[in-house]
Amino acid sequence: MKWRKGEPSAEPAERPRGFDDYDLRLGDLMRGERATLGKSLLDVQREIKIKATYIAAIENADLSAFETQGFVAGYVRSYARYLGMDPEWAYAKFCAETDYEAPAVAATPPAFAARPVSRGAVRPRVRGLEALADPNAAFIPQRQSWISQIEPGALTSVLVLVALIAGIGWGGWSMLREVQRVQVAPIDQAPNVIAQIDPLGNVGGGAALRVAEPAVEPAAPGAAPSLEAMGRLYRPQTLDAPVLVPRDGPIAAIDPAETGAFAGVEPAAARDDPGSPATVRVTAAAPPPVEIFAVRPSWVRVQAADGTVLFEKILDAGERWTVPQADRPARLRAGNSGSLYFAVNGEAYGPAAPGAQVVRNVELTPEALKERYQLADLSRDADLARIVALAAAEQAGAVQED
Repeated sequence: MKWRKGEPSAEPAERPRGFDDYDLRLGDLMRGERATLGKSLLDVQREIKIKATYIAAIENADLSAFETQGFVAGYVRSYARYLGMDPEWAYAKFCAETDYEAPAVAATPPAFAARPVSRGAVRPRVRGLEALADPNAAFIPQRQSWISQIEPGALTSVLVLVALIAGIGWGGWSMLREVQRVQVAPIDQAPNVIAQIDPLGNVGGGAALRVAEPAVEPAAPGAAPSLEAMGRLYRPQTLDAPVLVPRDGPIAAIDPAETGAFAGVEPAAARDDPGSPATVRVTAAAPPPVEIFAVRPSWVRVQAADGTVLFEKILDAGERWTVPQADRPARLRAGNSGSLYFAVNGEAYGPAAPGAQVVRNVELTPEALKERYQLADLSRDADLARIVALAAAEQAGAVQED
């Protein structure tokens, strides 16, 4: 047949085939629905209690995977109902694709037989929403609360660990308290002090010198401790850092006129001047001692150069304390300074400060005291004159006894 311009062709034109023109198998539809739900074969097995191998056999239309074919109909209907499809339509399509005939099954109802089997007979979804548009879709992981994430076993382990740490901490703290506990009380009897004058004294038959403090009678139960026991408790303690002094005692005790090459030789000074001393002086004169005394009660604290407290108490009227000699001078801090004086070579200097002031950083050396203070005026303070007179009388009595 010839074709002319302007005349339509007698042969019908072929229309392009669309998606609906292809006949999809039941397995493809079921896999698509399962993928829409976001479920795997194991998820379906766990939720509808059908083996994953049976689910795969239904999608692949494979009857050989079923051990007993009498349960195939129930498996197909249950799986179709889980996917939201019409179970009867799915079973009929499965039978048509696999040529399966259920044994001893009643005839299909007329209503079902008259129903056309088509791909569009899929039952609509229950929620009526698209799978990706539903925020609560089954395949989306749901947020879990923090309580559900706590495991009982881990909680028990944490509690045991906390209890163990608390027990170790309590034990260490208790031990530290016991170690640092210090109990001080006056003893009833002072320990005896044993010393040897000569380290080689035992070799030559010498005896050790035993020095013991006088025994103190123990106080009766419930009675107040004696004054001597309290004085022993509050007497000056041993220094943390001992004050070192030059060890020139043995050299100073040597008499050249009695020992050595000059023994028995009269010194030239004695020959020229009969009144001069015959001994040789080998050491410098020691500095005069410094005493602190109070004419009325005054608080006193004496510290060494390194900050160690040498003496601290309230001096009563007439009470004295001698400052120990050291390489570096000690310093005084006192209250009610108008009642505090210093004695150097039997002369009184002071007061430390006028009135009831607090004096600080007073260097306790003879030179510093003579430079800072003047001789005390005995006529201005009757208590001072009385205490100085008593001290002079005691010194004179001591000289007479010697």
